[in-house]
Amino acid sequence: MNRPEPYDLIIRNGEIVTRDRTCVADLGIRGGVIAAIEAHLDKGTGRAIFDASGLLVFPGIVDAHVHLNEPGLGNWEGFASGSAALAAGGCTVYADMPLNGLPPTVTAEAMRKKLDAAASRSVIDYALWGGLVPGLLDELKPLAEAGVIGFKAFMSEPGGEGEDRFRRADDLTLYEGMKRIAPLGKVLALHAESEPIVSGLADRALREGRTTAGDYAASRPVIAELEAVRRALFYAEQTGCKLHFVHISSADAVREIELAKRGGMDVTVETCPHYLVLTEEDMLSLGPAAKCAPPLRSESERSRLWEALASETIDTIASDHSPCPSFMKAGREPLDWFAAWGGISGAQSTLELMIDEGYLNRSIPLPLLGRMLSLAPAQRIGLHPRKGEIAVGADADIAVVHIAGDPYRLHPELLHYRHKHSPYVGRSFRSRVVATFCRGAKVYEWSTEGAFFPAGGARGQWIR
Repeated sequence: MNRPEPYDLIIRNGEIVTRDRTCVADLGIRGGVIAAIEAHLDKGTGRAIFDASGLLVFPGIVDAHVHLNEPGLGNWEGFASGSAALAAGGCTVYADMPLNGLPPTVTAEAMRKKLDAAASRSVIDYALWGGLVPGLLDELKPLAEAGVIGFKAFMSEPGGEGEDRFRRADDLTLYEGMKRIAPLGKVLALHAESEPIVSGLADRALREGRTTAGDYAASRPVIAELEAVRRALFYAEQTGCKLHFVHISSADAVREIELAKRGGMDVTVETCPHYLVLTEEDMLSLGPAAKCAPPLRSESERSRLWEALASETIDTIASDHSPCPSFMKAGREPLDWFAAWGGISGAQSTLELMIDEGYLNRSIPLPLLGRMLSLAPAQRIGLHPRKGEIAVGADADIAVVHIAGDPYRLHPELLHYRHKHSPYVGRSFRSRVVATFCRGAKVYEWSTEGAFFPAGGARGQWIR
């Protein structure tokens, strides 16, 4: 009688989070793929054993919204440091946005440059977004054929300088772009803020010399997000284009998108950890490390977002990791919030934040968090069933987490970003990612002696 082929790895006795339940079981991994989920796999059938007793075995995070800035701006954050931070946060595949690299990923040639920058540098797997910008509509089809997962457009000015910067899609570009993207079968991801509203309010504040955190937040009100969402939904209704709204910060916008879903539109909504754990009050205590666009909202708005998450009217959670050199967060003296760079460095903390605040503090079920952090984003960007859940036949992408232990405080030296700033520095966490496996290979492990990335750890693959 033939003996079954041994597993390359058995992860034993962990509390496994599947799409609809948790259970204590063993995972048998062979050839980078989950081959078995059983209560008790024969220990002798595993070439290697990882004991996960008392630990959470979570599906590897699929972060569909990160900015790693290569080529051209690797000194802000590159594939090596950015992917290491993601791995330390339990992420096993990410989708890199077409900005702020130089050149941005708005042509097939620019995409090749980004792939060259990523090759042999990423610790974990990755996919790429293309960009929708004025004047380059003819590049959408070549980018789709080259393997982008979808396209990103800004309805407000994204910032940056120079000829190569990523540019806002005016209304005609947005409408014509949707008409071209729809037959390609791709999704359009949108930064939804009304440029006339935010630029008008910002110009007024600057003319009057008002540059505080509150002035910045007031220049990007919820109505700017809501107006842009409604306009984009109207264009999508006319064109049949699939939409994905990124970093939505208000419950009113979530409700508007939910109504469109009920009406039969193919649309999804993402929010980010910073809108779920921080408020505009934190901008005062944390400084520009907490500046982002849209800005942080009120405590009432934060509570309403949690209600939307619990009712599953929010589809996905992503980090919107948008790093920069630390001096760009300082602004000018006296502190000018409009001059400081707007973006949150937070990818390393996403899973721990959501377990702490969502599961431990608010009793959000772990399977629901797993769907929003892993399964739903993988489905939306076309990586499922290979990615996104713990299931037989899926890639063995696993985050092992210790929960409800002694809290640890996040210090800058624990961050794996190129620049050690984050609004979460100083925060105490009760959960901790202790190991991350990408296609069955251990790409990160934590111990009391510190973090460990295996030698030759740049094992990430481009997922078309």
